[in-house]
Amino acid sequence: MHREKNNRNIKVDDTDLAILHYLGQDGRMPVRELAEKLNVSPPTVYTRIKNLLQSGVLKIAGQVDTFKLGQYQSVLIAINIGDDSKMEQVMDALVEFEEVQWAAAVTGRYDIFVELALKGSMEDLFVFHAEKLASLEGVADSESFVITRNRNKWSPLPPFTVGNSK
Repeated sequence: MHREKNNRNIKVDDTDLAILHYLGQDGRMPVRELAEKLNVSPPTVYTRIKNLLQSGVLKIAGQVDTFKLGQYQSVLIAINIGDDSKMEQVMDALVEFEEVQWAAAVTGRYDIFVELALKGSMEDLFVFHAEKLASLEGVADSESFVITRNRNKWSPLPPFTVGNSK
């Protein structure tokens, strides 16, 4: 595996892609089982997984269906940046908020999409907009989309859930 200077185009081969596919289906799949499926040795699979983890291509984590838990709300926020030179700065600031699952620069009428995981009330969405999003220099405007149903959507639980079960 070769890492490019910008850390964006990490080279992976068909074996790496197959490992990523199978781990995407079952992150707890044993190395021996992966090796059998790929017709390679277990040490090869172990080394490949280690390299994928170290390069940042792979992260193995527990994922949950937040809708089945029933106490969390998913929200997409589309954001426009007033000054394109602030794009990276705004994205870096957004991912520091504990509610933010991910942020992505996009094409189209908006500049950035963000997914939030909230405790479930509209008040939490209001506070995020009024206090957190409004504090970011460079945000010109935004539009929120509350997700009312989903399919095949798995996410990590946000940090605010730890120690806060009721």
